[in-house]
Amino acid sequence: QVQLVESGGGLVQPGGSLRLSCAASGFSFRSYAMAWYRQGHGKERELVAVISSSAGAYPNYADSVEGRFTVSRDNFENAVYLQMKDLKPEDTAMYYCNAAQGLYNARPIWGSWGQGTQVIVAS
Repeated sequence: QVQLVESGGGLVQPGGSLRLSCAASGFSFRSYAMAWYRQGHGKERELVAVISSSAGAYPNYADSVEGRFTVSRDNFENAVYLQMKDLKPEDTAMYYCNAAQGLYNARPIWGSWGQGTQVIVAS
């Protein structure tokens, strides 16, 4: 059974930083590209970043986060991370992880999602 457990969110002031974590289980983690997505209130879920299965290629970032967010993974710990800096109010959203079809194909693989982790950027 696929399980995705996100953590690390919270309330942070504009310009601040957070590090999100996603613990994955129930599938061959190192065989899949992994992605972070987010969904703001009243908005559709959008792609934030994708990292390849081996992390050998440069990740794919949404234009809105390029240069501020860094995605990484640990294939021994079956975990993927999102380091976020210079956070802006528009980054406020629920953040989720999932396996992705590929580095440039954001379609999530697993139909079941974790509970997400809430990020609120406000002064």
